[in-house]
Amino acid sequence: MDESNSPNVPLPAVDQQLVDGVLGKGRRALAKTITLIESTRRDHQLRAHQVLTALLPHTGKAIRVGISGVPGAGKSTFIETLGIHLIENGKRVAVLAVDPSSSVSGGSILGDKTRMEMLCQQEKAFIRPSPTAGSLGGVADKTREAMLVCEAAGFDVIIVETVGVGQSETTVAGMVDIFVLLQLPNSGDDLQAIKKGIVEIADLVVFNKADIDERAAECARVQMKTALTMLRAASPNWRPPVLTVSALAKRGIPQFWAEIERYRETMSASGEFVEKRRRQAVDWMWSLIDSGLRHYFREHPAVHAALPGLSKDVAEGRTTPGAAAYRLLHSLKQ
Repeated sequence: MDESNSPNVPLPAVDQQLVDGVLGKGRRALAKTITLIESTRRDHQLRAHQVLTALLPHTGKAIRVGISGVPGAGKSTFIETLGIHLIENGKRVAVLAVDPSSSVSGGSILGDKTRMEMLCQQEKAFIRPSPTAGSLGGVADKTREAMLVCEAAGFDVIIVETVGVGQSETTVAGMVDIFVLLQLPNSGDDLQAIKKGIVEIADLVVFNKADIDERAAECARVQMKTALTMLRAASPNWRPPVLTVSALAKRGIPQFWAEIERYRETMSASGEFVEKRRRQAVDWMWSLIDSGLRHYFREHPAVHAALPGLSKDVAEGRTTPGAAAYRLLHSLKQ
């Protein structure tokens, strides 16, 4: 067995150079730490755990904003305009952008930096594109850890831009403070708007590209606002606002950020802000447990030996998927 993948490998010493580099707001150290976190090598994962533990006391001060929406909604342009506005107002902004991985080659384009050319040039901005690499829900497997590292590096605002694949893209809502849904005017009627899923968990809905057709944008805003009244609010203290903006024309961005600040103040005053983060941390732990159990299951010697034959039997119709799954799970007791 590869020693680096052995569960009995002792914990390595903390990589103090990386820790100090991140705390010193070093961009190179920040990028190297996120790369270490994203590595699937066992020894790298152990190093990453040590670094994250050392950085943990320095996290939690940023506002975490998740932004989702269908392709073409203008997420990258919106984030760039928002980022520049925040930097002009004294904020440091980190953008964790997630690009879909190919189901064929496994690769990703990771082109968000090219789409945010102006923001990339800002000294107080950091943009990190990551592939989904098979993760569901519109985010990368290590997005949560990357957020903590960016917070430790002193960023005031962490923006998570999701893949943008539709109503199933809800995982990001479980890791950010406020979840923003970016929509397009003329993208559906009010019945479409109240479909369960991504709309139901949005804390703020924004119609972008309002400059193209202001009347259509306002009509869409009113329809969405009406539709949201039919859904049960996630919090008794917050009813999701619906805004119209034009990121390209730089209109409505200050009003958008004012709503973000109002959300933080409202939820902090009620205690929901802190409670939400506590709940997310526990959910994150269980997510990691589930992931670890799947890995343990696949690497178990009895499962490893039986899996090829049972997979072939299922594919050729000699046994049912349920029966095969039962036998594989039962083999863990051996």
